[in-house]
Amino acid sequence: MTKLLLVPLDDIVVFPNMNVTLTVDVGDEDRVLLVPKHDGEYAAVGTVARVTDRVRLPGGAVAVAIEGLHRGIAGAAETDPQGRLLVEIEERKDGVPTDEKTRHLETEYRAVVEEILELRGDDGRIQSFVRSIAEPGALADTSGYSPDLTFEQKVQLLEAVDVTERLELALGFQRERLSLMQIRQRIRDDVNVGMEKQQREFLLRKQMDSIRKELGEDDASVVDEYRKKIEEADMPEEVREQADKELARFERMGESSPESQMIRSYLDWLLAVPWGVRSDEVLDPEHTREILDADHAGLEDVKDRIVEYIAVAKLRKERGIEPDKRAGAILTLIGPPGTGKTSIGESIAKALNREFVRMSLGGVRDEAEIRGHRRTYIGALPGRLVRALRDAKTMNPVILLDEVDKVGADWRGDPSAALLEVLDPAQNSTFRDHYLDVEVDLSQVFFIATANMAETIPGPLLDRMEVIRFDGYTTDEKVAIARGYLWPRQRERAGLEEKEVSVSDDVLETVISEYTREAGVRQLERELGSILRKTATKIVTNEAEPPVDVDVEAVRDALGRQKFFREAAERTAVPGVATGLAVNVTGGDVLFVEATSSPGEGFTLTGQLGDVMKESAQIALSAVRSQTDRLGIDQEAFERKFHVHVPAGAIPKDGPSAGITMATALASLLSGRPVKHTVGMTGELTLQGRVLPIGGLKQKVLAAHAAGLTDVVIPERNRADLDDVPEHVREELRFHPVMSLDEVLGIALEPAQASRPHVAA
Repeated sequence: MTKLLLVPLDDIVVFPNMNVTLTVDVGDEDRVLLVPKHDGEYAAVGTVARVTDRVRLPGGAVAVAIEGLHRGIAGAAETDPQGRLLVEIEERKDGVPTDEKTRHLETEYRAVVEEILELRGDDGRIQSFVRSIAEPGALADTSGYSPDLTFEQKVQLLEAVDVTERLELALGFQRERLSLMQIRQRIRDDVNVGMEKQQREFLLRKQMDSIRKELGEDDASVVDEYRKKIEEADMPEEVREQADKELARFERMGESSPESQMIRSYLDWLLAVPWGVRSDEVLDPEHTREILDADHAGLEDVKDRIVEYIAVAKLRKERGIEPDKRAGAILTLIGPPGTGKTSIGESIAKALNREFVRMSLGGVRDEAEIRGHRRTYIGALPGRLVRALRDAKTMNPVILLDEVDKVGADWRGDPSAALLEVLDPAQNSTFRDHYLDVEVDLSQVFFIATANMAETIPGPLLDRMEVIRFDGYTTDEKVAIARGYLWPRQRERAGLEEKEVSVSDDVLETVISEYTREAGVRQLERELGSILRKTATKIVTNEAEPPVDVDVEAVRDALGRQKFFREAAERTAVPGVATGLAVNVTGGDVLFVEATSSPGEGFTLTGQLGDVMKESAQIALSAVRSQTDRLGIDQEAFERKFHVHVPAGAIPKDGPSAGITMATALASLLSGRPVKHTVGMTGELTLQGRVLPIGGLKQKVLAAHAAGLTDVVIPERNRADLDDVPEHVREELRFHPVMSLDEVLGIALEPAQASRPHVAA
């Protein structure tokens, strides 16, 4: 055992191979034991050090230069006569282990330390020092130089006497240190990248601002440009205040603000509305009538209403009466497809010298399509009405709301409810779009809505409309339309000149009656297009020499066999078949009702009949039963099984207006008297045999006329509706207004013959 002077070091750890200078008095001792001390506690292991030099400092203090040699474990202690503490120590010099684990730890330790030095930006001198150390124990002790290790960690390292354990402990400390330094480096790199990006953006923005200033496009010039546009726009006072408010926000924020683009979009839309811009109306009723007659055949009700509107507007203007914002015109054209509802809007706009905008509402399900989106949403836009005004560039255009009966509703709202304000003359002068959030005056807009059916239009919306019904065209009107509009248009599309092809009215009437059955003229135009394309092909292939006169044979060659027949005479030749008149979405049509009986009991109805129509059949049978004496029918005839069928079976049918037709078919069956083939009928029947009025009389009469019928039985209370039927149709048909089933049967049934049986088997 060796006794050495114990030198306590407060919060200092000296490792072997270290050279330090300490301000301690070691007397004449050549070697001392340096022991770390903290809060009165000594480490278990110290460093045996050799005193290499003594220096007297100014003021009389003594400093010694000490070199660490190896570790020493303190044992028993005693005090010498000078009061110094001497301890017995066990000197522990490091060995040089040669096992695989130590060599692996040594290699890894060197790699970690080199990585740390690279991160710290070492100039290579420390790396050279570390590489020069060959002993693993001394290599592990180099961690004592690290300023990042705590006092406790250095003490642990000093107390690790075993070289392998010490190297493992030092490697763990250095790994932690490396991880921490790598994290700090990543953070530092991210911060530097962010700062560089911000600096780059700042520099670019400054350069952009300088370029804009040179071009006169800086924020100030943009604001001045908007201010000039706002002053030039004839905005209402409320709208002007809103525009100035938004422009002030934009000026405060500047171009670089994320919200600036949204404000600019809003100002652009606000300026896109043609505030104060109006078309100069041509208020000439006669000129308007000429334009409407030139563009459309028929449609007298619509033309009369437009002429009335213009006449009233002209009268008010001439007499200096202020325009009434609550007196807007909102016409709704309801009728079958292909009758010219959409095209009439363009003619009205041309007659009024107004701009025309068409808005298709078919399938629209989002209320925002009408009112617009709130500005808070990404991609927000004004509604279709504001966009229509922008497209028209005037505040008094003609806006056609096409297919208003096909507007849908779902979780996004009900667009038809949003139209309530738009189509109400008492409200649309203060229409407020969600995006613009200012009042837009729509009272000067001439709204025209179109629909195929009034039943699918919500009641409150329909109440705001002035309904004009399109009931289809007569054959003569279709011939006129084909001659004046359809034939020239299709001839031009086929590439033919007027002198190269011609057609007579009789041939056009053949196409209408034998190849089309519609209220409008769309199918007719398609058929004419087929004929002209066939003709053009023959001319190109030298099969025909122009001029070509299209005859019935050419029609058959182009369109094929006849598609529709006037079969009332053949169908009603036997008892039990009556010709009724019906109306649907596409216009009027002829409806045959067939009745048969067979042994048994029961009453069968076929033909996809609705509940109302089934009840009408039951009523018809009961009403006929009450007429047995007059018809000469035996009561036993009703003790059979009856079957009533309404072709075509694939088409659903409903409604009460076939009541007298069913009764006539049953009466014809039971009496054996056929129904006159020239008679068509419509009317609701009661159990008492009374005939009640029905709707759609005009369409039904037109269908009877097209089918070649000459006599039409109608309810007495529908007599006034005959005024809606074109005059030339009224002249060609005989109408029989009736009040009871007796009158119907008297008109419809052939006279009784003694040879005919009373019951049809």
